[in-house]
Amino acid sequence: MTNNGFFRVAAAVPSVKVADVSFNVGSIISIAEKVAENDVALAVFPELCVTGYTCADLFHQQLLLDMAERGLDDLRRFSKDCGTTIVVGAPLRSGTSLYNCAVVISGGKFIAAIPKTYLPDYNEFYEKRWFCASDGNNSAISVAGHSIPFGSSLLCRIGDITFGVEICEDLWSVIPPSSYKSMAGANIILNLSASNDLIGKYSYLKSLIGQQSARCVAGYVYASAGFGESTTDLAFDGKALIAENGTFLAESKRWTRHADYSIADIDILALRRDRMHLRTYADCARNTPMPDYRILDIEPTLSASDKKSIIRDIATHPFVPADGQIIDERCEEIINIQVSGLAQRLNVTGTKSLVVGISGGLDSTLALLVATRTFDVLGLDRKGILGVTMPGFGTTDRTHDNAVTLMDSLGVSSKEISIVPAVNQHFKDIGHDASIKDVTYENSQARERTQLLMDIANQTGGMVLGTGDLSELALGWATYNGDHMSMYGVNAGVPKTLVKYLVRWFASRTSNDEERRTLLDIIDTPISPELIPAEEDGTIKQKTEDLVGPYVLHDFFLYYVLRYGFSPKRIFLLANAAFADAYAPDTIKYWLKTFFRRFFNQQFKRSCLPDGPKVGSVCLSPRGDWRMPSDASSALWLKECDEL
Repeated sequence: MTNNGFFRVAAAVPSVKVADVSFNVGSIISIAEKVAENDVALAVFPELCVTGYTCADLFHQQLLLDMAERGLDDLRRFSKDCGTTIVVGAPLRSGTSLYNCAVVISGGKFIAAIPKTYLPDYNEFYEKRWFCASDGNNSAISVAGHSIPFGSSLLCRIGDITFGVEICEDLWSVIPPSSYKSMAGANIILNLSASNDLIGKYSYLKSLIGQQSARCVAGYVYASAGFGESTTDLAFDGKALIAENGTFLAESKRWTRHADYSIADIDILALRRDRMHLRTYADCARNTPMPDYRILDIEPTLSASDKKSIIRDIATHPFVPADGQIIDERCEEIINIQVSGLAQRLNVTGTKSLVVGISGGLDSTLALLVATRTFDVLGLDRKGILGVTMPGFGTTDRTHDNAVTLMDSLGVSSKEISIVPAVNQHFKDIGHDASIKDVTYENSQARERTQLLMDIANQTGGMVLGTGDLSELALGWATYNGDHMSMYGVNAGVPKTLVKYLVRWFASRTSNDEERRTLLDIIDTPISPELIPAEEDGTIKQKTEDLVGPYVLHDFFLYYVLRYGFSPKRIFLLANAAFADAYAPDTIKYWLKTFFRRFFNQQFKRSCLPDGPKVGSVCLSPRGDWRMPSDASSALWLKECDEL
């Protein structure tokens, strides 16, 4: 019951009139019709929304309770042709007790009634005055003459998607019921709430929802009471929030004076992958005494389709936060991780000298910036950093001048060694025609540069600082035993699309105008290894992204391969949605196949990587996140690419 592994949900906040059941049911139906038009499979409404949450002592009025059941029966009849499973809040009687319940309704049937487990007992929410708490057992309850399953140990299943329900205060408890329900197999948790607003409460509530969705590795759909509830003592802001594994996918605008709702597609495939991958999740489920859950099947009323659009934001830069303030904080955190890793390596080895090859490109610039900050933190003289620029056959004036200017503005030691004579001699030694600009021509330059750096490090008693980034490691865009090798790879966990942001972060913080201008020009320089002679006008001829493809695409592919283990078909679907305005499907397909071919073929380079700090959720260290045979076959992945 998914659309390409996505399951569409809605959190709805209807307008209410306290104790006016007919009005409230009409408001619920109005929203249900709208979300059904958007192919929503499952919609949750607020706590006690059939009557209004703030009825107080009216909850013990027989007329109100009778009308609540009649209103639920109206919703049941409406659901026959709705297509969306709806979950609403209502007071229900069982014997001499009254329960605050979530009622699941679908296809013209009452599916279940789930009572609230934890009742608040503080002044403004003294629910124990009117309701009984769930005793944890499952039984049956009569609603408008229909006997339906009743109890807090009920789960519902639509196709292959299982969902559980908790109500408001349940989330605030020490161990929310959703913790058990997720371990029992619930992919999605619904929360029917009537949480009033107070200063600071909203941010705290969002942190609860985000954390619980992450702990449960689940989708979390939260709907809370809004306009129309009594403001005798409290005010209700109306919240419709949808989270997935710690990330918020959608939220409604608060404080509106009308009904509202949020819709999003929950990525079920991603959740299932994480539950499988995180062994602590399975261990916890196995070791925790669990309630005896009963699963109730709901017949799917919406057809799955591979052609439906996806309702969720799919970032073109998954490694880079969209929020400007968060980017700033993230950059500082990444830099601190890099600096910490390098500082520890220098301390342990007793090294006070670093050798860095400076090309005037992004990666070596970031490595040099991290090195200078590390020396500052350790109280070492920046002159202990030796930046070496090694112009070759393809070096342009722009990159050379930027390299020299950057080293001067940062106050590090610098040295220039042309590799042209040595490489020409090498060509003579091995009998290579220098007019043939092949892989030998290119890699000989990269290895000559690495040899120089290693030998200079020996001379100075220092370490060679690696500059290669995560994206280059994924594509194998490094010369084996050339720039592939160093004594510590400070950029090994940083993808190419993030490198620009980190360099820009440094540029925004320097008080040195020359340094800032140089960094900004480096950011604007085309990415190139500069191993092929420049154009006649001196501009860069060999552009990396013309050869291996756009890094924005490769980083997108890399994220979903490493983070979620998605197939080419799934990544292609996501990429088409994310880059609809930038790349045609055939272009995405071409570079996706290139990515998988290179990713598999170049594993041997990653099997012997230098040490380097992990900075994000994924990395390619053979000692950590990624352990893959160097001779693994890519046939399955390439075949699926061909079939796209």
